Amino acid sequence: KSPRYHARDVAVKLAELSGATVILGSATPDVDSFHRAQLGQYQLVELKERITPHGYSPLPEVNIVDLKEELKVGNTSMFSRSLLSAMKEALVQGEQIILFLNRRGTATFIQCRRCGFVFRCPRCSIALTYHSMERKLVCHRCHYALPVPRNCPNCLGSHLRFLGIGTQRVEDEVKRFFPKATVLRWDRDVITKKYAHEELLRTFRERKADILIGTQMIAKGLDLPWVTLAGIINADTGLNFPDFRAGERTFQLLCQVAGRAGRGVKAGRVIVQTYSPENYAVRAAAKHDYVGFYNQEINYRQQYSYPPFSRFIRLVYTHTNDKLCQEEADRVSSLLLEKKREKMPDWNLIGPIPAFASRVRGRYRRQIIIRGSNPAQALLNITLPQGWTVDVDPVGMV
Repeated sequence: KSPRYHARDVAVKLAELSGATVILGSATPDVDSFHRAQLGQYQLVELKERITPHGYSPLPEVNIVDLKEELKVGNTSMFSRSLLSAMKEALVQGEQIILFLNRRGTATFIQCRRCGFVFRCPRCSIALTYHSMERKLVCHRCHYALPVPRNCPNCLGSHLRFLGIGTQRVEDEVKRFFPKATVLRWDRDVITKKYAHEELLRTFRERKADILIGTQMIAKGLDLPWVTLAGIINADTGLNFPDFRAGERTFQLLCQVAGRAGRGVKAGRVIVQTYSPENYAVRAAAKHDYVGFYNQEINYRQQYSYPPFSRFIRLVYTHTNDKLCQEEADRVSSLLLEKKREKMPDWNLIGPIPAFASRVRGRYRRQIIIRGSNPAQALLNITLPQGWTVDVDPVGMV
């Protein structure tokens, strides 16, 4: 949304102009911020122990489960054997559980087993997500929806397969395994009314529910003293996004979810299910090792000249006509390359390429990334027509 800015950078600039002091606080600092602290641009203050309203609280033990090994022994459930066992034990002890999956819905897409057709949004270049409660296929970009069809529109076959999992599917499976447990779900599909967040949280804090299932909403700073078990259904959902910050965001989310367990009298336990148990972000999160993660991540950033060792400007052009969209992106790219050849500045281009969602709400999208120590010089004396957006130091690349 416009205007595009990073609230942290705005706060730092405002403090600079007004002579104020900014305090940035996080258990999993942004890599850029921590790098500035390492350079002495920020003053680093470390809290070595976790402190809760109940006093000192040790960080929970984290176990990584390789889902490939679960498949080898014939376990096709979304729950590993160790997670199911830990859930049973927690429920017997009268303790609470949170289950995290950063994906909504019941199935992430529906495919015809006869011809391979996948139901997609007619206005966006993404598959429709199945929501079992509403019995609808929904686009998570533009909210287009349609009832679940009985037959494939391509071959008229009736063998439709529901693939992928979301929080609704997790809820259904939990109720199947633990029919006596009271289950709450916390995601954007449930939180539709004002104060619904507060009501749901109060219900869970008052122990009127045993299991809370949710997306990243449940990871952010909640103090739930009776939660002793946190289960991460699939740690890989955000790991393979085409964004250089994918590893950082995965590490942050895993650490934040893990931090919800064991904040009361009883010790906590975390089970991380993944198909990538050797990934550096997953391994570091399991050890609560921010410095170890940072050291490896900053090496990657330096090797590929990603921020904080360079700056990005993301240019995105949108148009209702795909050919015209491509032609305009090529035109601007040619102007930039010509300028680079003339002056040999310290920047380079990535693209033009289709954006991660190449079509949204009926508009095609092409993007160009300008990378360099001062990429703004690339746009001097270049006028961009209507349809272009310019995002300096973009928070996300997708």
